[in-house]
Amino acid sequence: MDRVLHPKKFFNSEEEKKIIEAIQAAEKATSGEIRVHLTKEIKTDPLKEAIRIFKILKMDKTQQSNGCLVLIGLKNKKIVVIGDKGINDLVENNFWDDVINNMVKNFKKQCYVEGLVKSILMIGDKLKKFFPYTADDINELSDTISKENL
Repeated sequence: MDRVLHPKKFFNSEEEKKIIEAIQAAEKATSGEIRVHLTKEIKTDPLKEAIRIFKILKMDKTQQSNGCLVLIGLKNKKIVVIGDKGINDLVENNFWDDVINNMVKNFKKQCYVEGLVKSILMIGDKLKKFFPYTADDINELSDTISKENL
C-alpha cells in the first residue's frame, strides 16, 4: 500500500495514537519534551527548517531547555532530530545519529509507525540520562503530532 505523502493523511488515527502513546511513555522516563512534526517537503536547509519549526512550536521555551524535535519531510524523505540548548550543551555531536539511523532503516522497509515509535522511545531513553523524570515534572508541550507547513 502506498501512503499518501501528505502530513494530514500519512498516519491514520490508530497509527497516530500509537505514536502519541510512545511520546507519553518516553516522557515518563524524562523531564525532556518530545515533539514530532510532519511536513510534506523540507524545501530549505533541513537544520535551519528544524530550528525554525522548533521556535514556532515554542519548544525553546521549556524550563530546562530540554525539548527535542523530530522533523520529517515526507516527499523528499528528510529527517532531522534536534535538541534545545540544555540538551546540546551536555551531549556529544553524534547524539541523535542512532535515532535517525533507526528511522531511516525502518522507513526504507515502510515500517513508519514502528520506526518512529522505536526512535521516540530511544530519545526518551537518551534524555533520561541527562534529564531524569521528577515527581513534580509537568508536561510543558503538547504530545500531539504537528503537521504541515508552519
